[in-house]
Amino acid sequence: MGEKAEMLNSLKDQWIHILHAFGEAAVLQQGQLVVIGCSTSEILGKSIGKAGSKEVADILVPPLLHWADGLGICLAFQCCEHLNRVLVVEKKCVERYGLEPVIVVPSLTAGGAMSLAAWEKLNDPVAVEQIKAHAGIDIGDTLIGMHLRPVAVPVRIDVKHLGNAHVTLAKTRPKYIGGPRAAYPCS
Repeated sequence: MGEKAEMLNSLKDQWIHILHAFGEAAVLQQGQLVVIGCSTSEILGKSIGKAGSKEVADILVPPLLHWADGLGICLAFQCCEHLNRVLVVEKKCVERYGLEPVIVVPSLTAGGAMSLAAWEKLNDPVAVEQIKAHAGIDIGDTLIGMHLRPVAVPVRIDVKHLGNAHVTLAKTRPKYIGGPRAAYPCS
């Protein structure tokens, strides 16, 4: 096995571990929406947006789709800033969450490698402008916060990097509202 193939297999193994640890730590539920932001450039140790790798994205997307299918969750793949961080989702998610489609197809230089790979691998991909996800995975500090529900809670697992990219995980919870007389369920 060559050095490149070994590196890709190592990334795949790390990724599968991250997914399972995140799903368990975040207590993801069937029907939830999870946003994925990913800089393949950062994974390879390059500056975000400078060395996108379709090859890396093609290694990451299949295990991600398998993981999401097993949990019964919907995925939203965040595009890069050149597409204003539009998201790629399955058409069934558009219908389930009442999302507003937009017309664009991601490319390697406008959207990024991960969203392009997702577009190619999803059954019926659609681009949407915004979502309010229940949880998210941010690989390479791509700034997914704009697509999370208002109260985001960090999720910590035993891994902090995928390749050379920093990994940030989050889940969300409903807001606490009320005043001094309000009562809240124990969690």
